[in-house]
Amino acid sequence: MTPQRTESAEGSPTRRSGPRGGRPRDPAVDEAIILATRRRLVTHGYTQMALGDIAADAGVTRPTLYRRWPNKLELVIDALDYGFRAQTAATPPFPVEDMEPREAFTEAIRRVDPCYHNPDAIVLQGGFISEADRVPELLAHVVERAVEPRVSQVENVLRQLIARGAVHPAIDTRTIATMVFGAYFGAFLRGDDAPTRAALADKLTATLWPALAT
Repeated sequence: MTPQRTESAEGSPTRRSGPRGGRPRDPAVDEAIILATRRRLVTHGYTQMALGDIAADAGVTRPTLYRRWPNKLELVIDALDYGFRAQTAATPPFPVEDMEPREAFTEAIRRVDPCYHNPDAIVLQGGFISEADRVPELLAHVVERAVEPRVSQVENVLRQLIARGAVHPAIDTRTIATMVFGAYFGAFLRGDDAPTRAALADKLTATLWPALAT
């Protein structure tokens, strides 16, 4: 049976996998392990990171870590979910209906950036892509929780703009959403720095909007 997940009051992940006895869990220890895991994912990647190194980075023993997460995959998935929750909490509202059409489209592109509120996201996602054959669960989890919601948001914004009569109804919303998402990876691979990528939403809008607007 898959262990059930819940969250502590501080937002750090905990597990209910049956009574194990011993002292109550310390949320601060959980968070230290999660943050150490996230750092190791960026610097070493999933395959090269070791639970012993994570325990040392977090200042805990291996038994302390294993009492919480029985294997590396479950720990990494919880570490990813920790980041997803933090990003969701930091994301401001997106009142599309109160925005001018071009402004709404630009904001949708800005939010599809993998590094929106997480500067390490492209590195992490690239690592999961490279390890998809060995650990497909990780990439699938990232696509479900981080990629698809953002790309779908671009499509949804375009549909709302079509309904308002601001965008041509015959456009391929899926292709446009996929294209603007991929533009951030392309800019990263071509060596654009973070400030340049941050301006990409405005540049993409300037290029695409004339062909989309009615």
